[in-house]
Amino acid sequence: MDASRRSSIVIGLVLLIVGGLFLAAQLFPALGSWLLFRFDWPVYIILAGVVLLLIGLVSGVPAMAVPASIIGGIGGLLYWQNATGNWESWAYAWTLIPGFVGVGIILAGLLGESPRTALRDGGGMIVFSLVLFVIFGTFLGGLNLLGPFWPVLLILLGLWLLLRPMFRSRAS
Repeated sequence: MDASRRSSIVIGLVLLIVGGLFLAAQLFPALGSWLLFRFDWPVYIILAGVVLLLIGLVSGVPAMAVPASIIGGIGGLLYWQNATGNWESWAYAWTLIPGFVGVGIILAGLLGESPRTALRDGGGMIVFSLVLFVIFGTFLGGLNLLGPFWPVLLILLGLWLLLRPMFRSRAS
């Protein structure tokens, strides 16, 4: 993928995110005050992730999207925890970090040469991360989505890990 196409994708993604935030603030005025970034300390962590991403784009190293996504994602978590005071959620929120890696893999693939492989691998990391988030969040009392049936997620995750190699070897 050439540099102009990469730049176009990045600028398009940034415009989609910023436009979506502004539209949400217009449609839901109560959300507008929450969406306005106060420059609390977590915003600087988010900005560090953005700077890493920009360095990767300028230097032509799409793989920099992975650490940029991790740092930006952790900054977003810390921003939410700082805004809500829900610091105890870190007991299960850390499980989102593999999902941040997945987002970085997808971005690196979109900016690099193998978007299809990146979507598969990054998507798998995101799904794995979300399953862990629900399991740990439910187990540790932060989420009450499944009630007493949270072990079903453990069973499904185990089945997925067992069956995935069988299907992958057939496809090769």
